Amino acid sequence: MEKENLNQAIENQAENSLGVVKIADDVVAMIAVLAALEVDGIVSPVGKKTQEWVNKFGYNTLAKVAKVKVYGKKVMVDIALTVEYGFNIPSTCSQVQTKIQTAIENMTGLEVTDVNVRINSVHVN
Repeated sequence: MEKENLNQAIENQAENSLGVVKIADDVVAMIAVLAALEVDGIVSPVGKKTQEWVNKFGYNTLAKVAKVKVYGKKVMVDIALTVEYGFNIPSTCSQVQTKIQTAIENMTGLEVTDVNVRINSVHVN
């Protein structure tokens, strides 16, 4: 049973001389969401500041805004976001895709193959 669990986790880990580093899918999802929220024009769910939202709902809920699929050393991201009224949606989404790709690749060493962005709401002040 333990060997089976190890085999399932092996796709998302790195081994070095000191041991194994495993990165949970929720961590990769959280990186994606936090990176997206750094882009001008993207607002956190329910229109609140990120830290306020995290304090209220927790990091695990934040990670559920994105879905990631890790295959070996590659990752695909699907994320649903809210855009601020007045921002160009295609341009903003392009910035989100680049920001997510850069953040995940720099922090995890995984190669991001796809970042699919779905705008599910427009926030009006």
